Amino acid sequence: MTLPVRVLIVDDDALVRAGLTMMLGEFDDIEVVGAVADGTEVVGAVTRARPHVVLMDIRMAGLDGITATEQLRARSEPPEVIIRTTFDTDRHIRLALRAGASGFLLKHTPPERIAHAVRQVAAGEPMLSSNVFRRVMAFAAEPAADPRRHRAQAMLQRLSPGERQVALLVGEGRTNQEIAVEMVMSTATVKAYMSRILTKLDLTNRVQVALVVQDAAG
Repeated sequence: MTLPVRVLIVDDDALVRAGLTMMLGEFDDIEVVGAVADGTEVVGAVTRARPHVVLMDIRMAGLDGITATEQLRARSEPPEVIIRTTFDTDRHIRLALRAGASGFLLKHTPPERIAHAVRQVAAGEPMLSSNVFRRVMAFAAEPAADPRRHRAQAMLQRLSPGERQVALLVGEGRTNQEIAVEMVMSTATVKAYMSRILTKLDLTNRVQVALVVQDAAG
């Protein structure tokens, strides 16, 4: 039997924490292992509860969700992070994804979509609401500042030709399964490529790889 996805909830509103706990408790394949009120409590809670996924509020009275995400993603074998917010400005999206978040959902997202996002990021695939996804794709059309573009291009040059091809497909938003079909290889091989790419580029997840690809394209 497949073990449930372990989830930690981080939100400074007690009613929101209780509501998310109750809502996610309706799904047999998801287990809420903790709920904390502030970013300063996240690292300790992750150490104790060992969640696979953290649902993170972006704005809290103490340590904000972006900084808490950066702290988590700097750990060895960190959990995936889904940022939840009422704000979907380009600035918030960029900050969240560059901090290492694997998902970005608006707070009015329906329960089924939240549960789907939890399952998806736990499986290693990024999850963005449709509105956020359109904005991320639009980033690629924006002219990048020269230093950032040159830095991103130099990063991609560290990769082997095969790794670079996988990275470019990640930048197009392809899933591991889609990349496997495109490159005629197994999904396990794609995951191995992704692991090497993250190590060589000193990144923590595939969303950051996609941002590097977009920056390199300028």
